[in-house]
Amino acid sequence: MPMLQIHRPGRGLAGRGEKRQYPTDIINVGSSVHPGGDVDYSLADRLEVIRRTKLYDLFAAAPLVAWLLFSAVQMVPSVAEQIALVKLFVQTDSSVLPAALVLSLVAKVCTLIFLAVLVMMFALRRVPQRFALGFYPRFVAVAGTVISVGIVWLPPRELSSSLYLVSLLLTIGGTAFAVCAVLVLARSISVMPEARRLITSGPYTLIRHPLYLGEMVATAGLALQYLMPWALLLLGLHCIFQFERMRNEERILLQAFPHYRDYMADTARLVPGVY
Repeated sequence: MPMLQIHRPGRGLAGRGEKRQYPTDIINVGSSVHPGGDVDYSLADRLEVIRRTKLYDLFAAAPLVAWLLFSAVQMVPSVAEQIALVKLFVQTDSSVLPAALVLSLVAKVCTLIFLAVLVMMFALRRVPQRFALGFYPRFVAVAGTVISVGIVWLPPRELSSSLYLVSLLLTIGGTAFAVCAVLVLARSISVMPEARRLITSGPYTLIRHPLYLGEMVATAGLALQYLMPWALLLLGLHCIFQFERMRNEERILLQAFPHYRDYMADTARLVPGVY
């Protein structure tokens, strides 16, 4: 990355002028360049430098991390109750242990693991190289992330045993696949459209958005448990926002990594051979 010398008189040690280097791609129109390459560093440029620090990134991720931790804590009592119930069945007569109870416990444990992995990766993630500007990409990212939460606020529905088992299997499969995607994405994870590092290993060798695929499958399983028009509406909105997030992220990745276009040509967006 080309660099310019930044001269700020009277701010160095012992009152002397100080030479500092900043990336030229963050010097905006408001900066004035003097002969010899010296630049008056504007407030907007200073804010841009701060935005590229790890401390800023931690503060940006803090609300989401707090929400993930809160969600995990809320699930713990229910998981503990189901574990105790499964133990009781095993100690008395394991032959009558309901499959739905076991699958429900597995689904909750998978969700807890997913939340824990997300918290860890958001805390350790890299600083973005490039990010989307404007309100719309951010709104889409936030809406796609939180809108599915509205499903659990709906009144529960009585389901047939087979439909309930299908919903649990979808939740388990989608969440487990999402965990695998997050572990591969690792420190490059983000909610907003941002480019940290291009990941092409693991499930990313086949599709470009395995995390979104896992989340949509898991959300479909959740919506089945609240089978009603409102649940299907929220599921549909969730998917619409997720598709728009994919497009926004691909634009940013194309800007940050020119070879991303070749990767797009070799992979499907969600389903190999279909889409």
